Amino acid sequence: MKGLLGILLACVMFVVPAYAAQYRAALVADMDSGRVLYEENSTKQNYPASLTKIMTLYLTFDALEHGRLRLDDYLIVSKSAASASPVKLGVAAGSKIKVEDAIKALTVLSANDVARVLAENLKGGMEGNFAELMTRVAREIGLSGTNFENSSGLPDDDHMSTARDIALLSMAVYKHFPQYWKYFSIKTWTYNGKTYTNGNRLLGTYPGCDGMKTGYTNKSRYSLVATAKRDNHHLIAVVLGAENKDVRASVATNLLNRGFEKVAGLPAETVVTYTTAQPVATTPSPTPAATYTAPAPTNASVTTFGGAYAAATAQSAPVADVSGNAPGNAGVQFGAFSSRDAATTQVNNVKNKIGVTAVIENAPNGMFRVRANNLSESAAQNIRSRAQNAGIDCYVFH
Repeated sequence: MKGLLGILLACVMFVVPAYAAQYRAALVADMDSGRVLYEENSTKQNYPASLTKIMTLYLTFDALEHGRLRLDDYLIVSKSAASASPVKLGVAAGSKIKVEDAIKALTVLSANDVARVLAENLKGGMEGNFAELMTRVAREIGLSGTNFENSSGLPDDDHMSTARDIALLSMAVYKHFPQYWKYFSIKTWTYNGKTYTNGNRLLGTYPGCDGMKTGYTNKSRYSLVATAKRDNHHLIAVVLGAENKDVRASVATNLLNRGFEKVAGLPAETVVTYTTAQPVATTPSPTPAATYTAPAPTNASVTTFGGAYAAATAQSAPVADVSGNAPGNAGVQFGAFSSRDAATTQVNNVKNKIGVTAVIENAPNGMFRVRANNLSESAAQNIRSRAQNAGIDCYVFH
């Protein structure tokens, strides 16, 4: 999948005292450099709710980019998709929806039924298979604290992520598929005569805001990824588990404001201490707007993403072609394994069943992935088809 340059991420932290007890985790970072400007409980697992759909869209964009889908293709709506819990578009079983409309249904309305439509059409009619793919790709791009059980973020006790992982995933979308970024900035969308409004209120109130996604379930509470451009900087703020919509919007606004203040001239080694957010209350209550001030910087150790930013935003290095076809930028992955022995078994399995010599690569999270690299698109698709016919689960990456 996508590997990245290792980039040191300096962390500038500032306190948000008025809301510290009313959200679970927060992070703001520079999307172009990968530098973290503030993070709070950022590696603690939370329920991502509809922020999950960022990965569903990532895989949709990948399919578009490499010709497996087109924006004007139509997707079939199954009974399972039509029966998904709200929020939903209300597409009927047996009907069809255009791919571009499906994308807008996720970015604007966050429609659970349409997320399932995409999942089932992209992965053999089974949302569970798509969720497994989502988790595998998450590991490939360095998301170490994430597990997906469905394509929408509907409640599941095993469906978890972190603020850092959500930020990395969002950056991966931004870096890999810039041509589709525009869908995250749509404020309103009309479908079948009904107009829907984006739940990200910063799109209409915060200067330079160009995305990205909201989320809510009873367990997750209110979450938000907000991105904004200003003075040649593109920042991302992630807020998880806010008590209500006002809190998530206000905290994201503060994170972006302080991020833009700090990003221009801050020394790379400077870090500021911060207070720890407490679990949010179970019952939302209105909270008035507040004015925030950031404390003066103090010297401390640098906090970084480690190699995760590199794993999420750059292309993997090509290796020798294994097919005899002309080299290209495609490849086939036959799984990621927790031990080298298991990966070796899969290498032998691939060789014996379809005659392809795969290699073992170290993944950023300590896993061992089995891959055939540097293939032409046609060669990769041919190998994928042969492998699936032989009962070997795999996918094409670029």
